Amino acid sequence: MIDREHKLSVVRQAKLLGFSRGSVYYLPRPVSDGDLALMRRIDELHLDYPFAGSRMLQGLLRGEGLETGRRHVATLMKKMGIKAIYRRPKALLQIVGGDKLIIPFC
Repeated sequence: MIDREHKLSVVRQAKLLGFSRGSVYYLPRPVSDGDLALMRRIDELHLDYPFAGSRMLQGLLRGEGLETGRRHVATLMKKMGIKAIYRRPKALLQIVGGDKLIIPFC
């Protein structure tokens, strides 16, 4: 999209395309090896304890000697797309043709 060799400046191209200048120069950082190992262990624990949230997983990791914060565990869970299974409100009940269709925990 943005051509650095074009006669228009990069700033002008970004403005015409509706991008901010910062997003033009942004390069995502790779995930560190420590975080990859932590993510792998969180995934294994999530398979054993699908109901565990970031607080419980942080406690389980601490029990294994891995010192990390709850918010870091929550960030990694979000990055991995992992959510704890828990009971949702009754809004998930749907009535179809007089019969109740109950949607299981997601």
